[in-house]
Amino acid sequence: MHVLPAEPLALALGEQRLVGSDRTISFQAVRYSTPPGYTGARVWCQVVGEELSITARTHSGDLSEIWRHQLSTPGVPQIIDAHYPDHPDGRSVHQPRLRPRSEAEIAFVGIGPGAGRWLKEAGPAGAVRIRAKMARAVELATVIGSDQVDQALGLAATAGRFADDDLVSILEHLAASKPTEEVVRANEAHSVQSGTIAWQALDQQSTATRKLTED
Repeated sequence: MHVLPAEPLALALGEQRLVGSDRTISFQAVRYSTPPGYTGARVWCQVVGEELSITARTHSGDLSEIWRHQLSTPGVPQIIDAHYPDHPDGRSVHQPRLRPRSEAEIAFVGIGPGAGRWLKEAGPAGAVRIRAKMARAVELATVIGSDQVDQALGLAATAGRFADDDLVSILEHLAASKPTEEVVRANEAHSVQSGTIAWQALDQQSTATRKLTED
């Protein structure tokens, strides 16, 4: 008889990951949080139905499942506030800090926290033409107000909507006072139906500016 190995067959546990200093692991380009006490530890991730099972060696030395998350998509991390009991603001202190450098970046982030959330999620979600979309958001904020645009950007980040016309569509959605729960997830290849209300306002402002110049 042979001595059993200290670790079970890795294939049975799933893919191995290392828990980072922010107590998260990355699986299929999505960040998932882990309970306290596993920073720097090896864990195993396995898809079980619609969930991600995370297994680790517990403090007692046994291998056991330490958490299950609902599977998510890139740009929509699964962070549980209860995993950060030592921080009163929960996961917020573990989000990447934005460091805007150019005037365009500073103007965009200045719209509000929703803009910052959009910028954090757009890259991991695979959004394209990010700078052009940032410039459009700044123009819209100048015309219809930062509060509305900031709210729309926050919803876009939450719903994973980063296509060209998604921001304007969400603004129209909010203007119509529709429940935000109706917003469905989309990607660059699938956007909600675009509208023209916000851009009509921008056109009106441009027309007024031209008349003042001519006078």
